[in-house]
Amino acid sequence: MADDRRTSRKPGRPVSGRSGPRYAERLKAERKKAAREREAALVRARKEHQQKARLTSRAAILVLVLAVLAVSYASSLRAYLQQRGNINALEAQISQREAKIDDLRDEKKRWEDPAYVAQQARARFGYVAKGETPFVVVDANGDPLDASAALGDPSKVADPDKRVWYDDVWDSMKIAGNPPTKVRDPKDEIKAPKEDLEQ
Repeated sequence: MADDRRTSRKPGRPVSGRSGPRYAERLKAERKKAAREREAALVRARKEHQQKARLTSRAAILVLVLAVLAVSYASSLRAYLQQRGNINALEAQISQREAKIDDLRDEKKRWEDPAYVAQQARARFGYVAKGETPFVVVDANGDPLDASAALGDPSKVADPDKRVWYDDVWDSMKIAGNPPTKVRDPKDEIKAPKEDLEQ
């Protein structure tokens, strides 16, 4: 079948387009063009790389500057917050002392009143006016009670002689659990009470 194919080329003539001076020039031009395109692509790649590198160095410098600014602002902010806290503490102290000054002024005004002075003399030193009889309340030891002490309500005071039944039960259980090892001897003579003898 390969023999059956016909070519339009005449024997002895080269294939058109692949040989000759025009083809060589065209091939040379295409190679130059490809070389120029490769060179241009390399130049573009270098420029892009340099721009990226320049952007990277610029970005690094920018990050460094921002870090320095952040550190300086952070220290300034910390100092500001610390001073603000000190100012708030001092303002609270000032308001507290102003309130104390107001209380002292009120107390000074009270001391200018003769009735208040007489009341304080009674309470602090036990002074009495002419014609009055003073009474001093003492505690169980005989020491005088101060003015701030309050007497208790007798109805609310527990009776020490009155015991509840479960205390007696508990005491008997304790004795049953640990019986005494030594028991007292009974008395030789039992005496009746005087009231019984008189009847």
